Amino acid sequence: MAGDEILVGQLDPASDRAVFRQIADHLREAIERGRLSPGDKLPSEAKLMDHYAVARMTVRNAIQELQTEGLVVSEHGRGVFVRPRPQVKRLASDRFARRHRKEGKAAFIAESEAAGAAPAVDMIQVTEAAAPADIAERLKVAPGEVVVVRSRRYSLDGRPVETATSYIPAELARGTQIMDANPGLGGIYARLEEQGHTLERFVEDVFTRMPTREEARLLLLGPGIPVFRLVRTAFDVNGRAVEVCDTVMSGDAYQLSYELPAH
Repeated sequence: MAGDEILVGQLDPASDRAVFRQIADHLREAIERGRLSPGDKLPSEAKLMDHYAVARMTVRNAIQELQTEGLVVSEHGRGVFVRPRPQVKRLASDRFARRHRKEGKAAFIAESEAAGAAPAVDMIQVTEAAAPADIAERLKVAPGEVVVVRSRRYSLDGRPVETATSYIPAELARGTQIMDANPGLGGIYARLEEQGHTLERFVEDVFTRMPTREEARLLLLGPGIPVFRLVRTAFDVNGRAVEVCDTVMSGDAYQLSYELPAH
């Protein structure tokens, strides 16, 4: 639906709610009810001013409120658009299933295919560095011990949605494809299992917060968009922690779904 066609709301002069907030309420409702879809352009400032008989600053305050909530994005010289939300349903009970690795798919590839989105990875760096204290504790290595660090950024349909940094004990990574930018089909978990470290379980801790300035830059996040920080530890059948992955995920690109046993 064209943005101009949603201009049906009227201001309530008896309301104690600020005028700019009433305008924001009308536009928000249009987005939530699907009258404005992701990627649709909002009515211009001039048309909003004319419809509501308000000053330009009032309209701008209304738009700013929606931007702060992460509902819209402003593109210089083009206008204001409903923020696209290419959401991936992250099934924690399925994404690391061994069948994906046997098919040569890392978890992100399997998720992307399920969402019908085109995956991409860039900003890949592989280094060796001292393990941060919290990572060392999860890996059960000495504080400051050198580990292999793999960092990268993931995108869906050209939009960055996630950054991830993996920490692997150096003796498990050196001399293997884990040290390469492309670790091969099935990703680093397939390479670990080829060494005999058959994976048995994963432990994930999930936090929510607002992004740092650098995270907002890397993930192209506008005001009001939170992130998930998900820290995952992978254990082999002998109970050894073989990797810790510290992931920052755009909060409006993911739905986290967990199946929990009742026994």
